[in-house]
Amino acid sequence: MKSVSFILSIFFLSLTRVAGQSAAVQIYSPDHQIQVSVWSGSEGTIYYRVKRNSTMVIDSSLLGLELADADMSRQLSFVSASDTRLVRDSYRMIYYKKSSVSYQANQRILHYVDEKKTEMAIVFQVANDAVAFKYLLTGRSIGVKQVIKENTTFNFPGETTTWLQPMQVAKSGWESSNPAYEEHYRREVPIANVGENKTGWVYPALFKVKDSWVLLTESGLDSNYCATRLLSGSTPGNFKIGFPDPREVITGKGYLPHAALPFSLPWRVMTIGSLETIITSTAGTDVAKPAVLQNTSFIIPGKASWSWINSKDDFITYDEQIRYINLAAEMNWQYCLIDADWDRKIGYARIKELADYAQKKNVSLLLWYNSAGDWNTVKYTPKDLLLTHESRMREFARIRNMGIKGVKIDFFAGDGQSVIKYYIDILQDAAANGLLVNFHGATLPRGWARTYPHLLTTEAVRGFENVTFNQADADKEAELCTVLPFTRNVFDPMDYTPVNLYKVSSGVQRKTSNGFQLALSVLFLSGIQHYAESPEGMSKVDAQVKAVLRALPAAWDDVKFLGGYPGRYVVLARRAGRKWYIAGINAQQVPQKIQVALTDFGKSKGLLMADGDDAFSFHINHITAEKTSVKEVEMKPDGGFLMVLE
Repeated sequence: MKSVSFILSIFFLSLTRVAGQSAAVQIYSPDHQIQVSVWSGSEGTIYYRVKRNSTMVIDSSLLGLELADADMSRQLSFVSASDTRLVRDSYRMIYYKKSSVSYQANQRILHYVDEKKTEMAIVFQVANDAVAFKYLLTGRSIGVKQVIKENTTFNFPGETTTWLQPMQVAKSGWESSNPAYEEHYRREVPIANVGENKTGWVYPALFKVKDSWVLLTESGLDSNYCATRLLSGSTPGNFKIGFPDPREVITGKGYLPHAALPFSLPWRVMTIGSLETIITSTAGTDVAKPAVLQNTSFIIPGKASWSWINSKDDFITYDEQIRYINLAAEMNWQYCLIDADWDRKIGYARIKELADYAQKKNVSLLLWYNSAGDWNTVKYTPKDLLLTHESRMREFARIRNMGIKGVKIDFFAGDGQSVIKYYIDILQDAAANGLLVNFHGATLPRGWARTYPHLLTTEAVRGFENVTFNQADADKEAELCTVLPFTRNVFDPMDYTPVNLYKVSSGVQRKTSNGFQLALSVLFLSGIQHYAESPEGMSKVDAQVKAVLRALPAAWDDVKFLGGYPGRYVVLARRAGRKWYIAGINAQQVPQKIQVALTDFGKSKGLLMADGDDAFSFHINHITAEKTSVKEVEMKPDGGFLMVLE
């Protein structure tokens, strides 16, 4: 039973007026550690703020929308707030950080009208680890409502530190193929020094406010809306929701959100707590729409070989693909990806031969496609085959009948509403044909892994291919990889294409160790993990390491955070069945020690694969919990380790 003083404090808070304005509505997390206050200003504007215990993590910030025919950001009248309702949900994920997820949050719905009686509601759901809110446009209206601006802001206190990735400029980069979410994070930047970036900042964006961490993203994006980004406000610490560049569209179509009423907008999600909270939270999928597929039997997570990462364009040949199919078979990997220009360099008939050959070895093929119409100048083919429903269904049926199991689709046009609809149309047609999907040159999937579980992975990261392109990216690999588990890869699958254990074939000098590379196979979450290793390289790998890679799970049941700091180092433990896999990497130029309490995992023995005498070797040790209850592991600079406990 709650104490009388606590009940009275809640009562008086519910009557609180902020700066002499209208009464604030309060929403608390079930454990009362997170508090959201929402109130109306003197000009009919809506404000909110968020506290974690005694720390203000989001100070007074604006809410509201501007529609083509109404301004729902000012001159609004507060109508009512629903009573607090406990929302409960439980769901299973085919691949994720956790296979079984339980969610509960306190929900309140706040209703507003403008002078013309246009209705808007804001739904808040406050969980123990996150605040999520979304707008609802309700009432009756003939025709379509168009959102031209979202006035949501996030006002962080002055002592905040940031980890932000710049949004790329539309139509820039190689063959005008940006944006693709492929920049380096600017790490540990004081919020006063962030400055303005006209293109904005991508999700997820990470902030540290005193002892609290905030990971900001969006979820539940559907084909009616555009993908958004953060824009720097006029004062340091203030960020607002920004829409895409008007050029980020399917040719001849639009970038602004629109739908008939009722119109439910995407969720704005703030995960709040410790770094352990960030790593273990499922907030990004908790509010995503449940899976829409009736048949999920064709969705098989796995691991894949692929030739392009090592031998590039000139070796998309029949004989080269035979070698990589054989590699996948030898390593007990489920897939082999055949990349760009396969239609011209191999052809459909011989792809069918490869599919038949692969099937005999228990390997399935994935095929690359160019998504592009005329929004960029990329020459790779197959191109233009996916632009319409009729063309997609013909092509997907053709390759399905050839025995192909999935598609990798590359070079999308950005984040406009018409492009988001294109993504979802592809997902729906692929599901109808029982095909798995991998999006590249693409947007952040924003919880789609729950809604469309056959979307097994998405790039949206400056992946390992960049390490093969230039030394500058190789030099920064460790730093980026220690940021990604706290940002990009927290909720959404990420096709970084990790694990190169021999050498980078392009001649670039890899700076990270084999222990570091091996750890990425566990640290990074992806429904299909494409490995950046060649048959020649794998033939030189220690037999015990190869055995681990053969048996490595494709999906996980649970996760624990053992230590780390974004941009410095990270150590995680993931469970699959009865085994625990503990992986760590270090980006610092000094060694980092980590204590692993073996008895905490309930296992008696393990295998430790750590950095060897040079960057391309391992020290491999068998350990037992009876003799060593706590194992100290030292990660070298740019080094790492993988431990398997059973």
